[in-house]
Amino acid sequence: MTSFIEKIVGDFGDKRRWREHKARVKALPASYRTTAEALERYLMYFGSIVKGDVLMSMLEELADLFEQAAADGTPIRAVVGEDPVEFAEMFLANYSDGQWIKKERDRLVAAVARAEEEEGNRS
Repeated sequence: MTSFIEKIVGDFGDKRRWREHKARVKALPASYRTTAEALERYLMYFGSIVKGDVLMSMLEELADLFEQAAADGTPIRAVVGEDPVEFAEMFLANYSDGQWIKKERDRLVAAVARAEEEEGNRS
């Protein structure tokens, strides 16, 4: 019964992880929290990650990074650099398997490979 309900409302484990992540970010000092929330928003919109487990792993790693930076007193710019967009996109690159575009890229590569194979069979 649980798997049926999870198919309708989503994975309970991911929902728990989401709530834990939000609590971790909320507990950060203000400047780290503001930056982490802004990065999270950007990653959610730009990243187009459709796999819940991949998304949660990414967000947990982001929270880890900012918790450690806050504990060490590392300035925000030392974490994200001069270009926060570049930082976010480089960070996101580690999670490309969860992006919807990955599936489409794989489909494109497979289609061209099939076409090449068909072309070779005609020769």
